[in-house]
Amino acid sequence: MSGYSDYAMRSLAKDFGSPLALTGVMLAKSAADPRVLKNSAFHPHADEHPVGAQILGEDPQIMVKAAKALVGLGYDLIDLNFACPAPKVLRRQRGGAMLNRPSQVVDIYRAVREAVTCPVLMKLRIGIDHSERSRDCFVEIVERVADYGIDALVIHGRTVDQKYGGKADWQVLAEVKRRFPQTAILGSGDLFDAATVLQRLQTSGLDGAVIARGAVGNPWLIRDVRAALEGRPLPPPPTIEEQRQIIRLHFEGVLELHRPEKRAVGYFRKFMVGYAKRHPQRKKVLMTLLAAKTADQLLAGIEQWYSKDSVERGAQGGLA
Repeated sequence: MSGYSDYAMRSLAKDFGSPLALTGVMLAKSAADPRVLKNSAFHPHADEHPVGAQILGEDPQIMVKAAKALVGLGYDLIDLNFACPAPKVLRRQRGGAMLNRPSQVVDIYRAVREAVTCPVLMKLRIGIDHSERSRDCFVEIVERVADYGIDALVIHGRTVDQKYGGKADWQVLAEVKRRFPQTAILGSGDLFDAATVLQRLQTSGLDGAVIARGAVGNPWLIRDVRAALEGRPLPPPPTIEEQRQIIRLHFEGVLELHRPEKRAVGYFRKFMVGYAKRHPQRKKVLMTLLAAKTADQLLAGIEQWYSKDSVERGAQGGLA
C-alpha cells in the first residue's frame, strides 16, 4: 500500500474498527537513515497503536538497521515485504523478486528476528510465477520460517508476475494453512466486500485477512467485515451525508500530512476514485473533483456533490 497507507488512512481504518494497520512499504535503506527518520511522516502517532512498519530490501544488515530504528520510533511490529510486484522494486531485485532466493529471504528474517523483540511478520506471494521451481521456493520459505516460529505470514494469492490481474488463488492459501496449522496465516487478495471476506476465511481456515485495495476510498468495508465476523447484521450503506463527512475528514488529514497544498490535492485524487464509486452520479463527481487544483476547489466540489439536495436534483436530471 505504498502511497496509500499514510496516517490519514490508517487513522480512518482504526476509527472503522481495524485492529491493526501497517504503513505503506518503506525501503529499508531509507528507513535506516537517521536523516530520513527525522521526518515526522515516518513516526507512528500516539492514537494508532498497534501499528506495524513494513520494509523491503535485500541486505540483512540494512534490514536489521531499519527494523531497529522503526521499533525505536515506537512501531509495534515489523512486516518484511517479499511480495511487492512494482516494476521499480523488481528491477532492483527486491520485494517479490526475492521469492526465488529462499536462503536470502530466510537469512533476512532470522537477522531481524534476532535484532528486535516485537512481533515479526512476513509478506509473500505464492511465487514469482507458476513454474514448479517458483512454487518449490515459495514452499521452502514458508517451511523454514514456520520452523523458526514466525509470528505470522501474510500471503497474497497471486504470483508476482500476475501483479493484480486474474483472480487470487485462495485454494493455495488453504493448502498452506493445512500443511502448517501451527503458523498464523493471514490471507490477502480480492477482498472487496464483507461477504467475500467471511466466505474466504470460513473455507480456507486461515487465521485472518488483510484488506488492502478494497479499503481505498471505502473504509466502510472494515466496519462491515467486523460486523460479519461478529455475527451481527451488516450496517446500512452510508448515506450521502455520511460519505461527505468521511471524505472531508480523510482529505483534511491528508492536508495536514502532505505539503504543499497542491501535492495534497493530487495525492487525494486516487482516493476520490474509490469514494466516488458509491455516488449515483459517479462520472460527474469525478469530473469535478479530479479537476480541482486547490483545497478550496476540492472541498467546494465535495459540498456540491455530497449533499441530499444534489443527489435529488441529479436524480431529476437537474445537475449538469
